[in-house]
Amino acid sequence: MSQVVGRDDLLLVTLDTLRFDVAVELVEAGRLPNLAAHLPGGRWEERHAPGSFTYASHQAMFAGFLPTPAAPGPHPRLFAARFEGSESTADRTYVFDAPDLVSGLADAGYRTVCVGGVGFFNKRGALGSVLPGMFQESHWEPEFGVASPTSFEAQVARAERVVAELPAGQRLFLFVNVPSLHQPNWFHLPGATREAGDSRATHAAALEYVDRHIGRLFAAASSRRRCFTIVCSDHGTAYGDDGWTGHRLGHESVWTVPYAHFFLEPGAH
Repeated sequence: MSQVVGRDDLLLVTLDTLRFDVAVELVEAGRLPNLAAHLPGGRWEERHAPGSFTYASHQAMFAGFLPTPAAPGPHPRLFAARFEGSESTADRTYVFDAPDLVSGLADAGYRTVCVGGVGFFNKRGALGSVLPGMFQESHWEPEFGVASPTSFEAQVARAERVVAELPAGQRLFLFVNVPSLHQPNWFHLPGATREAGDSRATHAAALEYVDRHIGRLFAAASSRRRCFTIVCSDHGTAYGDDGWTGHRLGHESVWTVPYAHFFLEPGAH
């Protein structure tokens, strides 16, 4: 990353609330063709989330603490703030002298842009302004939110406009928080009802919906130059697993998340 930063554009996509097991099942069943085409080896990497809900996890990721490989470490990080004694900062790590990665990339000449999704990015109050406030430019509207059945399509359209309006030489760090997996997601499964509510099956249908449109996001992000891309979940969620429901709790379904990083070459889709 010490060589990538300053050369390539950067894209971070958090598939908010996506469970690892559902992500793996859908790839193995051939139900995520667009994502699978870019996953290294065609597989998700199993990792542990840095937090059990959106706000905590994104605060950690924006400080350089991406989901950690689910194996004994230490594991060198891609990004790290400069501080003495860090065991996960290596020669290849991009080290920044700022309180967070977003500011560090801005200091390195990047245009930092947030396209928000869940409520922690809606800028409707003080708490919902903290995370988007880290960016030079941030976007949120109701069509991007968790209650919108077409949220990701609307987000992609905004990202396409953001990229199209940038000067050719301007490096970009684009962050997209995808709300489609978060509850409510029942409306992504044909035949599901509000009364029956969300389930593992509607969660899976929401991921298929995202896959149908993510090619447009990848194409926009790599339309000007090579783009280093991270796609991951910030945390999972429980659907009655061992009696647990939801997240902001310590169940395996919450802590275990899918992760991938890869380069998008110009013209990727």
